[in-house]
Amino acid sequence: MDIEQKQEEHINHFVNQASNLDGPSLVTVINDAISHPSLFAFSEILSLPNVTQLQGTEYSRYIDLLQMFAYGTWSEYKSNASNLPPLAPDQALKLKQLTVLTLAETNKVLPYDGLMQELDVLNVRELEDFLINECMYVGIVRGKLDQLRRCFQVQFAAGRDLRPGQLGSMIHTLSNWLSTSDNLLITIQDKIKWADRMSEQDKKHKKEAEEKLEEAKKTLSLKKSHTMSRGGLTYEAMRMRRCSPNLVE
Repeated sequence: MDIEQKQEEHINHFVNQASNLDGPSLVTVINDAISHPSLFAFSEILSLPNVTQLQGTEYSRYIDLLQMFAYGTWSEYKSNASNLPPLAPDQALKLKQLTVLTLAETNKVLPYDGLMQELDVLNVRELEDFLINECMYVGIVRGKLDQLRRCFQVQFAAGRDLRPGQLGSMIHTLSNWLSTSDNLLITIQDKIKWADRMSEQDKKHKKEAEEKLEEAKKTLSLKKSHTMSRGGLTYEAMRMRRCSPNLVE
């Protein structure tokens, strides 16, 4: 089962579980969701009315924490740690995994130095173990570890929740991509039509050349036959002259 199907199942489970809860019970579900080893999308939980109603209450920090897991990174959490609940080890691991996904959104080549700084990793061995065991093995990214160039080459990365306001930017980007694709398709179609015309012209020229060649062969054959015929009459006339010197033509 691929990562997208797993996400949908886990999201539905936590949405159904959280829908009728409030207060401490809802906080417990939020903590369970951000701790779950296979859940990496949280916007559906954030959009639940009873979750948004936590804002302004003594539990509002848990909305901020859930937003951090939906949109944020490990370095952003550290910058705001004093205003957020502390993380359990599995939650810290999850946020670092999500940080890799965020970095992979904008770059397909991630230098080791930048990754170690973002993830608080001390050395290359620890970083590569994290990328292999906690990212690639889990299925959220695929790629190649380039030890020579000290970078991770991203081939696939699971998508994260969209930040507020990011949807408009994404629509604009997709619209530009669609426009570019349409123009490219038109150009390709024009090239195909041009190639078809050239092919037809080549076929026409080839046919004309073959017809001219056949015509030349026929003409050459007729000339050859005519020449041989004239040559035979001349030879016969000369023979007759030798045999009958008094023959008057």
